[in-house]
Amino acid sequence: MRLDTVDKQLIDHYQRNLPVCERPYLEMADRLGISEDEVISRLSALQGYQVLSRVGPVFEHSRAGASLLAAVAAAPTEMDAIAARINETPGVNHNYAREHQFNLWFVMTAPDERTLDERLDELEQRLKLRILRLPMVEGYHIDLGFDIDWDALS
Repeated sequence: MRLDTVDKQLIDHYQRNLPVCERPYLEMADRLGISEDEVISRLSALQGYQVLSRVGPVFEHSRAGASLLAAVAAAPTEMDAIAARINETPGVNHNYAREHQFNLWFVMTAPDERTLDERLDELEQRLKLRILRLPMVEGYHIDLGFDIDWDALS
C-alpha cells in the first residue's frame, strides 16, 4: 500500500491525541479538510493493509474500574482449549502464552473489585486451575507513538 499525504497525516497526528468527543472522526476530518466518511474509509483501509493495528483511545483503566494481570499453568497439550475458555470470560483481554511455569497470561477487567474477584473465582472453578493474581502496584506509561521518517521509508 502506498501512503499519500493524508494517510501520513492521519498516522502522524493521531498516534496520540485522538479526539475524545461524540464524533472523533468528524473532528479529525475537519482538521484535515476531508470528509468524515473519508477518514473512516482511510483508517479502515490502513487497518486492512495492517499499517494500523488499532484505532481507539487508551485510557487510565484504574479510573474506570478494576483490573489485574493473571496467569495459569496449563498443560502444553491443553493450551489452546484453556486459552479459548479464558477468552470466553467477560473482561478478558491480552491473553498470550509465555515460556514459564505459568504459561498463559491474561488481563482481566471488571467494573469493580468485587466483580473482578467473582469472575476470577468462577473462571478458576471452570478451569480447575489456580489463577495467579497480580494486581498492579504501580503504573508505568509506555508511549507507543513513533515519529516516522517518511523520507527514509520512501
